[in-house]
Amino acid sequence: MARMGRKELRISLREPAEAVPEVLAEYDLKLADEGQTLIYGYDTTAQSTGITRLLQRLAEAGLQLADIETRQSSLEEIFVGLVADEDHKAEGAQA
Repeated sequence: MARMGRKELRISLREPAEAVPEVLAEYDLKLADEGQTLIYGYDTTAQSTGITRLLQRLAEAGLQLADIETRQSSLEEIFVGLVADEDHKAEGAQA
């Protein structure tokens, strides 16, 4: 059920990055679109999402933003994930 509060912040960069800067390691960012996009997963039910601090750190790292968007998992994606987790747990119990 924790997945229901998850969202993704997709940060489009003005210039592609070759790698996620080390100063941003604590955010577990994923690099996508040939380095043009950083993806940050966060919990909307948490006391703090960390977005404000992340944006400050991006500026400190010298990365310029072109656009920002958020994406929330659909109910179908959540259901498929839950079913996959249950299948994985069942397989582990049989081993």
